[in-house]
Formats: sequence, structure tokens, C-alpha cells
Amino acid sequence: MQNFDLIIIGGGPIGLACGVEAKKAGLDYVILEKGTLTNSIFNYPVNMTFFSTSDRLEMANIPFMSVGNKPTRTEALEYYRRIFFHFDLNVNLYEGVETLSKMGDLFQIKTSKSSYQTKKIVLATGFYDLPNLMNVPGEDLPKVMHYYKEPWPFIGQKVLVVGGANSAVDAALECWRKGAEVSMVLLDDEVDQNVKYWVRPDIMNRIKEGAIKAYTKSKVKEISATEVIISTPDGEVKIANDFVLAMTGYKPNFGLLDQLGVQMSQDEKRQPCYDQYNQESNVPGVYLAGVVCGGLNTREFFIENSIVHAESIVSDIVGKMKVKSER
Repeated sequence: MQNFDLIIIGGGPIGLACGVEAKKAGLDYVILEKGTLTNSIFNYPVNMTFFSTSDRLEMANIPFMSVGNKPTRTEALEYYRRIFFHFDLNVNLYEGVETLSKMGDLFQIKTSKSSYQTKKIVLATGFYDLPNLMNVPGEDLPKVMHYYKEPWPFIGQKVLVVGGANSAVDAALECWRKGAEVSMVLLDDEVDQNVKYWVRPDIMNRIKEGAIKAYTKSKVKEISATEVIISTPDGEVKIANDFVLAMTGYKPNFGLLDQLGVQMSQDEKRQPCYDQYNQESNVPGVYLAGVVCGGLNTREFFIENSIVHAESIVSDIVGKMKVKSER
């Protein structure tokens, strides 16, 4: 069993930021990432542009250079790759965490490849790995996708996009522009007010002119190989369909929080309990960083306002280690 001062679970931007601070502080640490480096960003749509400007995504005084004011997915992947190599971070890729437990003052971690023991844990797992399911018949069909990459597979196809936030709007517009017959199912009477300001007028105009059919205040009821049944205010509608892009959002891995005994609020947000000063949860030695802090409220935390978590966490860990050694 390998022993560390600190194990960081999640190799996204916030996990990397924690690794940078841990290395600067001289901690014996490792970052465990179940996929590729910055796996969530890798799984973003190929043509995605960030809402944040590149300077707001910088960390550790390393400039983030992008062609435009707002960086693309590819530019972000390259930036965080450079962070990884510049600081020579200790990251184990393609190693998923399976079980977490605490024995005395130490945590035991079993992964898909090894076992570890550590004094402290940082959960920086993000929220992009677990999609919110529609829980309707036919959702498990191969034609139903909860992640969208690019429009090319949908040329000449009848595509239903479920959702009205940024990812749904991007998918709908890109597929329509590449020749798909696109329809949308929206829970509300229009697309989300928080859709990127330079994109929202585009989708609103496409819906208004009828280029993209929008079923408002509606839900998917059932999916079959060739059709989708939609519940609308005017009754059920059955439409021909080749693909369903279920852009219904994502949620944190509550399983890891539960294994460690992290308490969560009893309301619909399911927000984990933690100290906003040092990011430590109700379980001593377990720290939360990034969007996982918001529970199901995934719109409160972003890369740009979560990078500061890394310094707060490592500063607290080092301070407590110093106090313990002086006793």
C-alpha cells in the first residue's frame, strides 16, 4: 500500500491547481484521475467556447494565451497540459477510485489499479461524469446520447435535443447548420436565460422562424427505435426520430461523498457540508474543491471562482500539520 500526505481525487483544472499548491508546499501527494487529463474538458463539445475569458482561468501565474478573448476547448486542453508538464505534477491517469474509508486518522483508498493510505483527501471530482437521466422507456437505446461532441454524425438525420441550457443550444444549432432536422424539448416556455449571450439570440431566432421546432413546457415520455413521444400542454405528440441528444445536465459523484460520510443539505440542492474558509467538510481531513461544493446546484461554482480553493485547502493542511508536529 502506497502512503501519501495528500491524495487529490480528480485531475481537472481544480485538481491540478490543488496539485500545484501541494507541490509548492512540499507535501507528498498524488492526483488520481479516472480518465485523461482534464477529462471533463476533453468530453466537452469539440467546438465549445468558454463563457469565461482566458485570464480568469489562469493558475499559478502561468499565462493562458488564446486567439480570442474567450478560449476554446482545444486551447484549454493545451493550457492545462502545459500546467501538468511545467510543474511536473504527480498524476495517475486512467485510475478510477472504487472505495474510500477512514481508519483512525488515516484514509484508505482502493482504485482500479492500486491501494493507498493518506492523511488528507481532496475531492475535486467535478460533475460532468454522471448525466441526469430522463428515466423514460427507451432511454437506454443506442440512439440516445447524454454527451454531444460534434455535428457530423447527424447530417440528414432527425435529431431531438432535450434541454434548453448551453450544451443543448450548442448541439441544436450545430446539428441544424450541418443539415440535421432538429427539434427541441424545453421544460420552460423558452431556452434558459443563462445561455451564452452571443448564442441566445441565434437560437431564439431559429425557433421563431421555425427552422428549429421547439416543444415548450414539455417532456419526453417515451423513446422507440424510430419515434419519440412528447408530453406537451396540448397533449401527446409523436415525432419521427433518428437520434436523441439528452442534454439534461450532470451531477456530482455523491457515492464518494457518501462513502466518506460527508453530510449534505436536506433540500433539493444536496449541497455538501463544508467550511467556506478552508473547504474542509464535516469529516476532518476531507476537503472539497470546485463544483462538487455546490451539490446539484452546478451553476454556482466554475473554474474561475474555484481555483482559489486550492490555496485555501493546502494552507489549512500545512497549518494543521505544523500544529500537530509542535505538540
